[in-house]
Amino acid sequence: MNPGDNLTAMLLFAHVAEQQSFSEAARILGVSKSYVSREIARLEVRLGIKLLQRTTRHVALTGHGQAYYPFCLRMLDELHQADAFVQQLHQLPAGNLRLQAPVTFGCQCVAPVVDAFIRRHIHLHVDLDLTTSEDPHPDADVAIVVRSRAPQGGAWRELSIIDWGLYATPGYLAAHPLIDHPRTLTRHNLLLFHGPAHTAALPFRRDKQRLALEVRSRFRANNSMALLNAALAGGGIAYLPSYMTREALARGDIQPVLSDWQMDRFHSYLLLKEQPQPSSPVTQLCDALITALQVP
Repeated sequence: MNPGDNLTAMLLFAHVAEQQSFSEAARILGVSKSYVSREIARLEVRLGIKLLQRTTRHVALTGHGQAYYPFCLRMLDELHQADAFVQQLHQLPAGNLRLQAPVTFGCQCVAPVVDAFIRRHIHLHVDLDLTTSEDPHPDADVAIVVRSRAPQGGAWRELSIIDWGLYATPGYLAAHPLIDHPRTLTRHNLLLFHGPAHTAALPFRRDKQRLALEVRSRFRANNSMALLNAALAGGGIAYLPSYMTREALARGDIQPVLSDWQMDRFHSYLLLKEQPQPSSPVTQLCDALITALQVP
């Protein structure tokens, strides 16, 4: 006897036993009563036991039928669970997403979020393009840009606030003249950014005071990690975005300089190729990025 021959009949038997009626079981399954009766009769022949006691008005389980029924019921339950699993798979986000981000911000902030995201959504694939370009690639589903002002037009969402500030090691600050005002910075080695966020003068704001300090730097770089490493080596005071300094601050490797003054403030934005549906993979990726990176 091939056990596979019994599978359909076992399911039919489980429905008949549950409904205690051939007609009702056939109606639920969308088949004929004669088909149900014939398949169960063949099952009884193959098993060599009587499962059901039939009368003109009633169907009852025999002793063997009562013992056999739990096995069929478990198989029916497994089938329902399998159907639910497949239905859930169809509801899970799937496909390929192309995400563009600035190099340092992408490495430092975006990549860890994307890694966690694809671990949760096993049917999604994300291509992360790290670039120095300020313009979104036309093929990018989502492009992260850092700007001082919100985009004009198009579909976009705000991601995070990026405050810039001055940072140095405790050793450097202890070995060099006291810094109690922005103007005293002229006596120090400044490590400055050279790139899209480059400023000719360092901006300082405190209450109603505004100050643009012209400074010279013997070391400039177009990468914040290079500036941070130079500062950690004791090379001077680095002008850095907040996202680059969190870990070093937490370890006590660096400390803020003139923290009572506010400097440049930028925002990161998610530029969308088109307005996505609420449950789309693009929306879910954007939600994950905002949840992880948005500053309250």
